[in-house]
Amino acid sequence: MKIGKQDLMRDIAARAPSVLLLSQRRLDNLVAYSVAYEFEDTIAEVTGADLIDAQGGAWFDRSRRAYKLMRWAGASKSLARKLAPSPATTELRTDCDLFFPVFSHAHEIYALAALPNWRQRCRIAACYIVEAWPQMLPEYLLEILSDFDHIFVGSQNCASEIERIVGRPCSYLPLAADVIRFAPRCVAAARPIDVCNIGRRSSVTHHALVEMADRGDIFYYFDTVAASGIDMKQRTFRVDDPADHRKLLASLLQRSRYFFANRSRINQPEFDGTHELSSRFYEGAAAGAVMIGEAPDSPEFDKQFDWPDAVIRVAFNEPDMAGVLKVLDGDQIRLQRARQLNVANAALRHDWLHRLQVVFNQLGIEPTLAMRARETRLATIAQAASLPIDGIGVAALKAS
Repeated sequence: MKIGKQDLMRDIAARAPSVLLLSQRRLDNLVAYSVAYEFEDTIAEVTGADLIDAQGGAWFDRSRRAYKLMRWAGASKSLARKLAPSPATTELRTDCDLFFPVFSHAHEIYALAALPNWRQRCRIAACYIVEAWPQMLPEYLLEILSDFDHIFVGSQNCASEIERIVGRPCSYLPLAADVIRFAPRCVAAARPIDVCNIGRRSSVTHHALVEMADRGDIFYYFDTVAASGIDMKQRTFRVDDPADHRKLLASLLQRSRYFFANRSRINQPEFDGTHELSSRFYEGAAAGAVMIGEAPDSPEFDKQFDWPDAVIRVAFNEPDMAGVLKVLDGDQIRLQRARQLNVANAALRHDWLHRLQVVFNQLGIEPTLAMRARETRLATIAQAASLPIDGIGVAALKAS
């Protein structure tokens, strides 16, 4: 007998919900995807979720391409799925309350083929697509999501279009960071790295900072990995362990005075109109670095980062970084205020817990005890970051 939604919600509310995750971490270890895996790890920590790794590697990709060709040739979804080479699959043998796969991008959606009976075994199904762009939406894959109850996407400009394609509710769910991992033990601790600049960057600004480092004026930390991609605009690489990489990144940012944070794909003019929020903003804020760069010019950014100096504007192609840093270094009270406000606001608003709370609230699922405990830990971090340093506290600085 099919259980009604109200009865299902009452049943789940009476106990801890059982959660199932489907992870891509065994299929792709690109550094950018560590963000998605960090969200998965946080979900597992606070819900006790079971995690299934999609398997298959190159064979899995061949299956997806065959499915794509058949769909383009006019085959139905069910026929294309039957005729495509079968990837490694896992038959679910027990039921779960919530199925919540996290996809770094829309092309990973085909990994659902690894769990052929997921819909029959999962009472509620929602998913999260970390990054999506209007001009890069694979409809032949998005349509697979039609069996989900709700879709969440980390790109604000795509939610309505994905909802149109799939025919299911789709909501913008911002990125976040593991604030407990990224937050410094003491906001006022020494930061030996003067400037940290990773990922996409301006050659003009980078050259100016290298010159300063060559003179011995600053300690400048930057990527030395070669630019890649068709347009040579990306600086990416693969990692052995995504969690280890996130620990390393957190350690670097906790020790950085200034951290470059720019809107997503800032060095690609074809994306100029999107103004999406990159993960850099959440990571830099959580670590208490002073963020500099070009933030998105959007109401969404203004809503999420609405405190003073969340990001101090520095032009992407800034040739006079020596002058910029001299001016900033001349106001240490301003810099300390920015660090404190960054950590406090990240702890209260931009941890992965806060995103999971939105998901649970949307689906009508009560938070777990572990979720409430994490919220308490985050409040403690925010409170510690707000304590007066040299007689200056966040409350006083907000009013200044």
